[in-house]
Amino acid sequence: MNIEKQLEFDKIKEIWMTLAVTEGARERIRNLSFYLSERELRKELRDTTKGREMLEKAGTPPLQNVDEIKEILLIAEKGGCLTPDQLERAENILTVIRRLKDYLNKGKLFENPLAYYEENLNTNEELREEIARQIRGGAVDDRASKELSQIRQRIAGCEEQMRQKAEQVLRSNQSCMADQFCTFRNGKLCVPVKKENKPRIPGSVIDRSATGNTLFIEPAGVAGYGEELQLLKISEENEIYRILYTLTAMVGEEAAVIREVVQLMEKLDFVFSKGKLSIDLDGTEPAVNTERRIVLKDGRHPLMDRKKAVPLRFEIGEKARGIVITGPNTGGKTVAIKTVMLNCMMAQCGLHVTCKEADICMNNAYLCDIGDGQNLSENLSTFSAHIKNVLEVLKEADRDSFVIMDELGSGTDPAEGMGIAIAILEELRKSGANFLVTTHYPEVKEYADRTEKLLNARMTFDKETLMPTYQMVIGEAGESCAFYIADKLGMPKEMLRTAVRAAYGDEAANACRFWDQDDRGAVTPDKHPQRNPNRIIRMKETRRRNEPESGYKIGDSVMVYPDKKIGIVCSPINEKGVLRVQLPGKKIWISHKRVKLHVAADRLYPEDYDFSIIFETVKNRKLRHEMSRKYTNDVISFDEDM
Repeated sequence: MNIEKQLEFDKIKEIWMTLAVTEGARERIRNLSFYLSERELRKELRDTTKGREMLEKAGTPPLQNVDEIKEILLIAEKGGCLTPDQLERAENILTVIRRLKDYLNKGKLFENPLAYYEENLNTNEELREEIARQIRGGAVDDRASKELSQIRQRIAGCEEQMRQKAEQVLRSNQSCMADQFCTFRNGKLCVPVKKENKPRIPGSVIDRSATGNTLFIEPAGVAGYGEELQLLKISEENEIYRILYTLTAMVGEEAAVIREVVQLMEKLDFVFSKGKLSIDLDGTEPAVNTERRIVLKDGRHPLMDRKKAVPLRFEIGEKARGIVITGPNTGGKTVAIKTVMLNCMMAQCGLHVTCKEADICMNNAYLCDIGDGQNLSENLSTFSAHIKNVLEVLKEADRDSFVIMDELGSGTDPAEGMGIAIAILEELRKSGANFLVTTHYPEVKEYADRTEKLLNARMTFDKETLMPTYQMVIGEAGESCAFYIADKLGMPKEMLRTAVRAAYGDEAANACRFWDQDDRGAVTPDKHPQRNPNRIIRMKETRRRNEPESGYKIGDSVMVYPDKKIGIVCSPINEKGVLRVQLPGKKIWISHKRVKLHVAADRLYPEDYDFSIIFETVKNRKLRHEMSRKYTNDVISFDEDM
C-alpha cells in the first residue's frame, strides 16, 4: 500500500521540494522516510527549528542549483578540457560558496548552530579569481596571458591591413564592381566583380552569385595577408587550449574539496527547505517520546486553509491505545484521522507539525486503510479490497505501530460488517498498536465502551443548523445524523419517520423533532402531498387485529404507543374513534389505532367491580354519593380526575 499517497504526504513532499534549490536536496526529500533513530530524529527537528530561526533573522540564504558542477568536476578529474562556459559556471558556484560563507558568518551574531558550518566551507578564492580573470563572457579573455594578448593584437592588425587593401581595390575599380563593399566568402575577404570585368581584377575567384553575374574575387594583394592571418589564428587557438587545460587542471586539483563543499551546500539547502516549509505552514517543533503517547493541541490538516480549518484537540496513549470515532457523514472523521497520522509522520520525518503544541511518539510503521480500494483490473470489489488491505495491516501491526482505518466493516451486510469490525478492533487491541478507526455501527460503539484501553470519540454536529462543526470530543460516542442530513437534503418527512421507526422503533420515531405533528401525533396531511394523485381505494377494515370484537371496554389494560406505556381504559371508543386511557398521574384521549389490548378487563376485575374507585377522586365519589341521595348545588369536577 502507498501510505504516503493515501495520507497525502506525497503532496506535502511536492510543496517541500519546491522550496529546495539544489537537486541533491530535492532528491533527498523525494526518497525521505521517517526516522527510526531517536537521536537522529531529535537532531533533524533541532535543525529544522534552527533553520527557521536563521531564515527569520538573516533572510533567505544565497543558494543555487549546484548539480551541474558535479559533471564539470568529473571532466576535470578525468583529464578532459573544460570549455570557457563550463569554467565560468564553476566560477559562479565558487562565488555562491563565498556568499553562503558570508551569510553563515552573519548568523553567528544570533548564535545559531547552523552558522558554524561556515568553517567547513572552503571558498577556493585563488581558483575563483584565476577563472574570473581569464574567462569572461563565455570566452577566454584577451588578458588571460601576455602571449594571447599579443597574438590577438597582431590578428587585429592583419585584418585591418586586409580590409584597407580590399577597399583600395574597390575605389580603384569602381566601374568594374557590382557593389561598393567588401565581403567574406569561405573565410576569404573578397570584392564583388561583374562577370565581364573579371580579367581586369587580378586575384582568385572564391565564389559567385546565384545568377552567376557577380564573381567574388580575393584580390592578389589581400591573399598574402590571408595566409598570415590563418597562421595567427592557429597560434591563438593553441594558446587558448593551453589556458583552458591549465584552468581545468586547477579545477581537477580542487575537485575533492569542491565536492565536499557542494555536499554541505545540499545539506544546508535541505535544512533550510524544512525551515521554509515550517514558515509556510506556520508549523511548531513537536516534542518526541517513545512512550506511545500522542497529544495534539489545536492541530490542523497541513493542506487545508488555516483560516477555515477547525483546530483539533487529540490525545491517546495513557488512557487508551485505540479510539473509535463516530459522527455524521461529512462531519470530518476522515480528515481528523488523517490529520493525526499526517502530523505524526511529518514529525518523524524531522518536520514541524501544524499544531499549537504537540507531543508525538515514534512509530515503527504507519498503516492505514482509507478509501474503497475498488480495483476492476484485479477483480476486487470494495469489500474485498477493504478486507485484503486490512489483513495486510493486521499482519504488520505491533505495539510500536500506528494504524488508522476509515469506515470499519463497511461495504457488506451491516450485521456481518459489524461483526467483522469488532473482530478487527479486537485484533488491533491485541497487537498493542495505537489506532484510530471510524465507524457508524452502534454495536462497535458499545464494544469500545466496555473494552479496556478503548475509547469512543465523536465528531460534533450542530442539529440546529444541521451542519458539522468538525470538532472531536474524546470519551463520548457520536451518532451518524444521517436522518438529519437526509432531512436537510429534502427527503420527505414520512420517509424519514419510516426510516427512524425501522432503525430504532416507534418511540424514537415519535421523539424526532423534524416532524410536524398534530395533537394526536399524526403527521399533518398537507405537509406531505402524495407524489401520485391516483390512490387505491381499499375496503375499510371494521376492526384491527389487536382490537377486541366489541371494542375496548372500561377496565381493559392496554399498551399505548409509541411510548409503550401500560394504561387502563376509562372511557370507551366514541364516534371519532378516540378513547380515554388512565396513565400514571393523568388521563389522555388517544386514537384507538395507537393502543393495543394488553389484558382484558374481565381477567383483571370481578364482574360487578366499581371502576370509580380507580378513575374518580375521593371528593368526586363522595359528591356523587350525595347526589344519589338528595339534591345538592355542588358540581362534580372532571378536571380533578385528570
